[in-house]
Amino acid sequence: MEVAVVILNWNGKHLLERYLTSVVTYSEQAKIYVADNASSDDSLEYLAEEFPEIIILKNTENFGFAGGYNEALKYVEEDIYVLLNNDVEVTQGWLTGILSLFETYDNIAAVQPKIKSIQNPTRFDYAGAAGGFIDALGYPYCRGRIFDHIEEDHGQYDTDIEIFWASGACFAIRKDHFREIEGFDESYFAHQEEIDLCWRLRNKGYSIWCASQSEVYHQGGGTLASSKPQKTFLNFRNSLSSLLKNSKRNPVPIILLRMILDGLAALRFIFKGQLLHFFAIFKAHISFYGFIPEMTTKRKQLTKKNQNFPVKSIVWESFVLKTKKYSELNKYEK
Repeated sequence: MEVAVVILNWNGKHLLERYLTSVVTYSEQAKIYVADNASSDDSLEYLAEEFPEIIILKNTENFGFAGGYNEALKYVEEDIYVLLNNDVEVTQGWLTGILSLFETYDNIAAVQPKIKSIQNPTRFDYAGAAGGFIDALGYPYCRGRIFDHIEEDHGQYDTDIEIFWASGACFAIRKDHFREIEGFDESYFAHQEEIDLCWRLRNKGYSIWCASQSEVYHQGGGTLASSKPQKTFLNFRNSLSSLLKNSKRNPVPIILLRMILDGLAALRFIFKGQLLHFFAIFKAHISFYGFIPEMTTKRKQLTKKNQNFPVKSIVWESFVLKTKKYSELNKYEK
């Protein structure tokens, strides 16, 4: 089983300087690629000088996360793609648990490691933690992170389990499955495209797992900080798009309820004095209306099989029941 580690980069020389050495040192089983989204800094010169063994895939423009990977992976032929942010530090043996799952279960399409915070190494990372899920309304949460409450890692999630989505910060996917579903949806540009991709894989009957014995550390916000309204805009718009495109049930009442809850989230930003984020949610809804014809067409093209949501409403769990830990969630089986 041949493995490719593919790092997407855009003006990230400072991140490559900090994190790339760990990838080269601890990825002996893999061929390493950097997919560059037409950087205007010295990223390419730095790579050529310091890591001549790394293969550079030059995109002609900044295609974003989704389009950037789609374009670059056309030229990568290894059996397993490991997609890695340029702000991730890997650890010794990080690939072993991931590859073991692929070797053990043919039905597994994608695997993420346990992802922890590089700023707070005892805590999980916001983007993925120990595996991602969504509730019945399409809101994401993680084993180890519910909204902004992030747990410390005490080994409480040191089991390999099936999850709903794998984090775009670091996950592996079989090449054949990536190409079967035609990669990421480029209309997303960035954020939540990995949830959409995993949802489409599950709709085809494949499974997504977390390899808890594999561990990496993520800086987060290396390209687009969480404080940026653009990130809020993309997250809210793309989440609604995934609901419309991928949900097995009639999406109309779900989306209407989601919009009400999104409105409450927008009001919360006002109370916190974050007016730009309030307007970002408003703009996300307007942009989503323009996506409706495209997502409706894509919805008709999808098979819909594996859609179990163990939590009805993570908003209710978190803000009403005050649940802060994944292990305390009121989970149910559909």
